[in-house]
Amino acid sequence: MRDTLLTLEGLTKAYPGVVANRDVSFDIGKGEIHALLGENGAGKSTLVKTIYGLVKPDSGHMTLDGRRFAPDDPAAARRAGVGMVFQHFSLFDALTVAENIVLGMDAPPSPRAIAAEVRRVSDLYGLPLDPDRTVGDLSAGERQRVEIIRCLLQDPRLLIMDEPTSVLTPQEVDILFTTLRKLSGEGTAILYISHKLSEIAALCEAATVLRLGAVVATCDPRTTAPRDMAELMVGQVLQSPVRAARPAGRMALELRGLSARAPHRFGTALRDITVAVRAGEVLGIGGVAGNGQDELVAALSGEMPVAADMVWFNGSPVGSDPVNTRRANGLLCAPEERLGHAAAPDMTLTENALLTGVTRKGLARRGFLRWPQARHFAQEIIAGFDVRTPGPENTARSLSGGNLQKFVIGREIMQDPQVFVVNQPTWGVDAAAAAAIRQALLTLADNGAAVIVISQDLDELMEISDRFCALTEGRLSEPRPARGLTVDQIGMMLGGAHDMEVAHVAK
Repeated sequence: MRDTLLTLEGLTKAYPGVVANRDVSFDIGKGEIHALLGENGAGKSTLVKTIYGLVKPDSGHMTLDGRRFAPDDPAAARRAGVGMVFQHFSLFDALTVAENIVLGMDAPPSPRAIAAEVRRVSDLYGLPLDPDRTVGDLSAGERQRVEIIRCLLQDPRLLIMDEPTSVLTPQEVDILFTTLRKLSGEGTAILYISHKLSEIAALCEAATVLRLGAVVATCDPRTTAPRDMAELMVGQVLQSPVRAARPAGRMALELRGLSARAPHRFGTALRDITVAVRAGEVLGIGGVAGNGQDELVAALSGEMPVAADMVWFNGSPVGSDPVNTRRANGLLCAPEERLGHAAAPDMTLTENALLTGVTRKGLARRGFLRWPQARHFAQEIIAGFDVRTPGPENTARSLSGGNLQKFVIGREIMQDPQVFVVNQPTWGVDAAAAAAIRQALLTLADNGAAVIVISQDLDELMEISDRFCALTEGRLSEPRPARGLTVDQIGMMLGGAHDMEVAHVAK
């Protein structure tokens, strides 16, 4: 048994229309790697924000190392020894690693001293990082190291990590886990939030499960099957996605030598991408973050116009067509960044439904918006994709990340696209919601749409794709049948081995 570091007793927090946390109580031991599990909207974010001083509970209390703990703000939490690495990075691309780390410190040392400390800590914990590099030039994994080292420099007793592996390669995950185990061995407790239950089983020694804001179970992830943990989270038996066998249909989308300059200094140029997708087919595109995924979606959606004959939709060149023309004709896209790109944060769900659905759902007539129909469309999305929200008049910002993801994906699918391109469709969503989204994509293909799924989750791509290709430094590999691909072959494709003869050598 470990000595207790943090005790939560009866924490309750309510917002208008919803109780986010309901009488939550559990302990975290010193040096313990403790998982916090729950489906989207279960109350995980509210709970960790309470621990980190961003939210004040309505009732209940906390003790840290035997002393009453009630931080007024994150600075107070950090002074008490609590650090947090958020799911979304809070870094400035134009600044160096050292400059970003200084911004997160209450009393920063000199630039020379901070650079030396970054090098020392990065070497000590196996997180190689150059303090003089510009953050915009770093990979997603390196950016996460910046966030972690910023916390470690404050010598935390408790480190909270929210979805830390969502943008990491398998090799980067291994490095992260080695670091976390080293920290645990030195006595640092870690509260770990993730929807990747296989990782929870490999890393954590205890787990607390939330459902609808309350603790419903505790378990040892080392002896509890991932599927059993998922079913504890959702309170029901999970169904695996299924699809009907059917041949691919007409040619729906073709890219012919698609090339484009990087849209900004930290972007990735697209280089001679050639691929075709047929109606009823799911094409999976894998790749490490920052290899051109955002640029590819922008070129397909019309946000980044290219030469007309580089993109063909239903046999016609559309590369120079604007976004609304493509959407009206049935070429729909859902970008990776859900809050700020796919949805306007301070607009209601009704208004966000209107933004992309106005043409295909007939939400305007003779220049006037049809608000009752827009509200009905938003309600259909909420009901059809189990979006946890009090109603369509709530803002996009008020939803948890996973629930907003379900809303964004549902909004596009319910417009019956002929071609649907989606980037990171299940990023940050729980097991049940991920299964539902994957099933919706398969059903869309079964109904005759061509579907392109861009994802860093290789298990997801292997589960739903008919063909798979890799995006590396803006180049797309030759598509291969997904069935039968080995991990070695996929690894070579992700590493840039686009020649099929080279890929076969991996066997």
